[in-house]
Amino acid sequence: MLVTRTHITPESVPRLAPHVTLKHDTVRDRWVVLGPERMLVPDEIAVEILQRCDGERSVAAVVGLLAKEFNAPEDDIAGDVRELLQALADKGFVRA
Repeated sequence: MLVTRTHITPESVPRLAPHVTLKHDTVRDRWVVLGPERMLVPDEIAVEILQRCDGERSVAAVVGLLAKEFNAPEDDIAGDVRELLQALADKGFVRA
């Protein structure tokens, strides 16, 4: 079976894959990304990014929101956002 790699670009509209959820673990007071038989514990920055990946906003829009909210240059944020989303897409956690 040939699997096509999803390439995350500024125009991509990312969302969690259908079988994946971002959930706050209240017992341990941390965020987790849950998938079938897999779990990731994202850092605070990854959580901020993933909370904005709603399937409606583009990567560029997510970068713009984060830049405004954290008073940071978009160029400084854009590469990190795309890198994270690409890694998660490669693992099947994110679709675009």
